[in-house]
Amino acid sequence: MAFTSIVAIYFLVFAFSAFVLLPFGVRTDEEAGTPKVAGQADSAPHRFDLKRHLVKAAILAVILFAIYYANWSYGWITVDDLDFFH
Repeated sequence: MAFTSIVAIYFLVFAFSAFVLLPFGVRTDEEAGTPKVAGQADSAPHRFDLKRHLVKAAILAVILFAIYYANWSYGWITVDDLDFFH
């Protein structure tokens, strides 16, 4: 696999991981015990730590990409294994 392909696939997995992790570990103002701002949605996070979120996403992306690359190298699951109609 070319290095550029590795980088591109990793960043796709990273973006996917960042979106998957968005709802986890977020507290609302009600849960934090602070008053809401007028017009604020009930589900708005109290404080969103972008740096911490991106680190979590990077760690998850490394794990998922390592599994993907190992599968690509060793061929554990191939396209033929996913053909459920024949």
